[in-house]
Amino acid sequence: MGDLVEQLDWRGFIAQLSDPTLREHFLADSRSLYVGFDPTADSLHVGHMVPVMALAHAQKCGHRPVVLVGGGTGLIGDPSGKTAERQLLSKEEVARNCEGIRAQLSRFMDFSGSWGAILVNNADWLLPLGLLDFLRDIGKHFSVNTMIAREAVRRRLEDREQGISFTEFSYALLQSYDFLHLFQHYGCTVQAGGNDQWGNIVAGIDLIRRVCAGQAFGLTFPLLLTATGDKFGKTEAGAVWLDSKRTSPYQMYQFWFNTADADAGRFLRLFTFLERDHIDELAASHAADPGKRSAQTALATEFTRLVHGDSVVRTVQRATSILFGGQDDDIDDATLNLLSAEIPHSSVPIAGSVIDLALLDLLVETGLAESKGAGRRLVEAGGVYVNNRRRADPSARIRQPDLLCGRAVLLRSGKKTYHLVEIDGI
Repeated sequence: MGDLVEQLDWRGFIAQLSDPTLREHFLADSRSLYVGFDPTADSLHVGHMVPVMALAHAQKCGHRPVVLVGGGTGLIGDPSGKTAERQLLSKEEVARNCEGIRAQLSRFMDFSGSWGAILVNNADWLLPLGLLDFLRDIGKHFSVNTMIAREAVRRRLEDREQGISFTEFSYALLQSYDFLHLFQHYGCTVQAGGNDQWGNIVAGIDLIRRVCAGQAFGLTFPLLLTATGDKFGKTEAGAVWLDSKRTSPYQMYQFWFNTADADAGRFLRLFTFLERDHIDELAASHAADPGKRSAQTALATEFTRLVHGDSVVRTVQRATSILFGGQDDDIDDATLNLLSAEIPHSSVPIAGSVIDLALLDLLVETGLAESKGAGRRLVEAGGVYVNNRRRADPSARIRQPDLLCGRAVLLRSGKKTYHLVEIDGI
């Protein structure tokens, strides 16, 4: 078994440990550890990836990841880190979201075999609970004084307009009961989560000690901020999702490729499985020539490959090269389809089988030029490109050899303004 705590510490995953002997606990035997995911959507996003990668590293070090999907607690909502009570999900929505999350997690960890990762839904044991039995057997171990002293609860209590409902206030009891259940039924001795989960994790450790005199441990991950102080994983367009229907593979690749220089090395450690020597080499290469963006390229390539696979990465890289001015006469249909989804595009119908279109007409039809006169001046100034090749002749025409995949032409005005024209009727 590998040294999981040392690995996580080097990569930057650890904010707090509940007990300094956790490292020895992992080294002594194979352990089960769990992280909970709130099923508020049918897809994870990159903001979830710190715990996902930590679980994957745990499996690589010989331990068993337990993925808890909060089908039960998701019906209530965790007040931690929230300023208002969230909208409650139906049981059907939660079940659908659980299925989507499980499919995505299988890209990062192995769910097969007797010691493979497992996914559990706390609805299976929380929904059958009787209220009186729960209050008698579990509730008696919790001090209200301790609960309201926790920052997540106290902050909500101090907000006179919002406050906190009893539903959310009870969340800590249910999460603690989850840990107890997993300890008793799956031998799970470690819970990990975001730093805002520290109070809930410690409560679960204490409940295990009180109910069955067992020893359990907790580990929290730091709140991840970018070098500019922004919350990681957010863009102007919103979250970066693993589901390609929400965030395209190209957009995901660009998210990682645009990582700031100051964050590149840290993100390589957190969000790839590259070994230390390889990451050190990339860091040295990046320091020597930041303009090559070797660290960002490796980060974007490795993460997009994990989520979408090798063939998609190759397509994204070809499209990226083209949209940064590269020439590719042998472009394939997959790359052309990706370009069509990412940049402005339109179709031009033709009659017959002969392709013979005036470049100036296309510039006007696509909006790259306001008029033929403006288009002529743009061409003469050297600002018009067909398939990333400059066209300096205003009388130029687009013919069959110019078509990509025999059906489209890529126009560019200036450095970055693209338009894909697809020919209808071919």
